[in-house]
Amino acid sequence: MLEQKMNTLSLYAQTEQGIARPAIEDALAQALQPVKNDLRKVLIIPPDFTRFHSNAGLITQLLYHMLSPACQVDILPALGTHVPMTQEQWQLMFGDVPFKRMLVHRWREDVVPIGEVPASYVKEVSEGLMEEAIPFSINRHLLDPAYDLVLSIGQVVPHEVIGMANHSKNIFVGCGGPDIINATHILGAVYGMERLMGRDHSPVRKVLDYAAENLIKQIPLNYILTVTDAPGGVIRTHGLFIGPQRRYFEKAVALAQEKNVIWLDKPLKKAVVYLDEHEFASTWLGNKAVYRTRMAIADGGELLVLAPGVDKFGEDNAVDVLIRKYGYKGREYVIDTLKNAPDLGQNLSAAAHLIHGSSDSRFKITYATRHLSREEVEGVGFSYIPYDEAATRYAPDKMKDGFNTMEDGEEIYYIPNPALGLWIDKNRM
Repeated sequence: MLEQKMNTLSLYAQTEQGIARPAIEDALAQALQPVKNDLRKVLIIPPDFTRFHSNAGLITQLLYHMLSPACQVDILPALGTHVPMTQEQWQLMFGDVPFKRMLVHRWREDVVPIGEVPASYVKEVSEGLMEEAIPFSINRHLLDPAYDLVLSIGQVVPHEVIGMANHSKNIFVGCGGPDIINATHILGAVYGMERLMGRDHSPVRKVLDYAAENLIKQIPLNYILTVTDAPGGVIRTHGLFIGPQRRYFEKAVALAQEKNVIWLDKPLKKAVVYLDEHEFASTWLGNKAVYRTRMAIADGGELLVLAPGVDKFGEDNAVDVLIRKYGYKGREYVIDTLKNAPDLGQNLSAAAHLIHGSSDSRFKITYATRHLSREEVEGVGFSYIPYDEAATRYAPDKMKDGFNTMEDGEEIYYIPNPALGLWIDKNRM
């Protein structure tokens, strides 16, 4: 298979400024060199705009121009349950790659069954928390034998469902159907975020590893993995890892644990997290502010989320309705509610999200919004403050990353983008 003939490589930045664009381009060219002349049709699977700072946009753009027009290049953003990319988002992320090359993943309609992970294995890796087999389905384009090569691109970074994002998650969740999306999200939620965030070999990762080893061997798949951060919004690529084997993912995990996990000497009494209005339009995405800080915030502390672009709760209407109905009321509430709530039981990814987005009453969560009303925000269990009021006191353009002392002596910890890290009070570990 072609993916086995590609050159594999691990590239590490030599400075804190990250790997320069020419070096990334050279690495991609080197990886493709053995197979480039044999390719007629290629499928590229990058993340969508919600992972803009992965640098997958640049990599996709470089690959497109290396391969086209000698072969047909199609691009399938790994949307998962997210809404399709707009033309404006596409241009911001992928530059001059033609918008018409985009294939849209519709997670409820465009998937084909490929098998299942057996119940015995699920029970084993979940420590008995789940005992049912997990059916897998993925986007039909991945199974098109006309593709000579499938390139999955994405950032390895701490993640609340699987521990460390990307690798086969990009395929099975980003391009997966309802069964696997629901099962993985609820498995991660009941297992416990604190037990898996920032770690490899979580129960969800083990389930996906099983599927990767047993259900998709026929796909000519290769992975291009990045480790990045973005101080001041400027993307720095600290590592680039290319290869089909899991060991390249493990190298990326080790580097991401170094670059994207921030250890704090004391718990945070108040964290202020900014959600870029172009990147975060829902609490479904914006609650990364909750996920990624919950291990750092003190009991009785406060998380203030500055969310100027958030205008809804769910990414699609069905999920939005469920969030408004049940709210972010904690793990035990959700688990108990599932016993008598068939609408929530049929959308377990939403149930998992409700667990993830709650502090379990351990600390206060306040959303500062422009587009959602006080009634809407408080209706799902969060506290509310008007955005302009919050942003006047905690001005995003004046805050520095990390600890800030306000004029009245209040100490806050400011995070400009929660998607790029995991913050942990070292005394909790």
